[in-house]
This record gives sequence, structure tokens and C-alpha cells, in this order.
Amino acid sequence: MLAVRVAAGALIALVLAGCAGGSFGDSAPAAAQTPTTDMAGRWMLSAPDAPACGMNFTGAAGAREGSVSPEGGCPGNFFLSRRWTTADGALIINDAENQPLAQLNFVGGRSAGQSTAGTPVTLAR
Repeated sequence: MLAVRVAAGALIALVLAGCAGGSFGDSAPAAAQTPTTDMAGRWMLSAPDAPACGMNFTGAAGAREGSVSPEGGCPGNFFLSRRWTTADGALIINDAENQPLAQLNFVGGRSAGQSTAGTPVTLAR
């Protein structure tokens, strides 16, 4: 009787793992994956007590990295922005030496986070 209960429990666990959309024992939930956001185009970078500035992102649709061309008047060191990447659900903006300038999280159709100096920033279309 114990063997039947153990087998039934194992079967239920396998069925539930299949319903979750991943394989049994899969440690990374689908929500933790980087969203496929089309970054190409012009975005506006905003920070408190600073004028917003335009930033032009390049990259193919669904790309996880590309280049950035900031327009004039960007707050902080964002005039140094040259590259962007996505990893672990976040957008990272780097300078020409691949040093991070900011890390932002995707929230709806925009990104919000902070610069490496601690300044809150928002990036929206």
C-alpha cells in the first residue's frame, strides 16, 4: 500500500511539473527570463531635477544587445552611453569601456531603475 502512495505522489508531481510549462526540476521560472523588448528607436531618459534627453537605441527586434547614441543634455554621465544589454530581466546601459552606467527593470512599456551613482532614472518612448 505504501508503494502505491509513493508512486501516486510521484505521478502527481510529474503531472504538475508538466502543467507549469517547464521540465521537472527546472529551477528557472519563465517570469525570470529576459523579456523580448524591441529596444530599437528613440527613448527618453528622465531623472529627478534634470531635463529629459533622447537616446537612440539600435538593435534587431528581439535583440539582447545593441548600441546607444545619446542626444545632448543627458543627466549625469549618460552622455557617455554607448552600449545596452539585457540580462536577468534588466536593461543595462554601458559606456564605451563597457562599464555600467545604469541598470533598469522592465515595467510595462518602459524601464525604471537607477544609475550606478544612485540616481533614479526612467526610460520611456
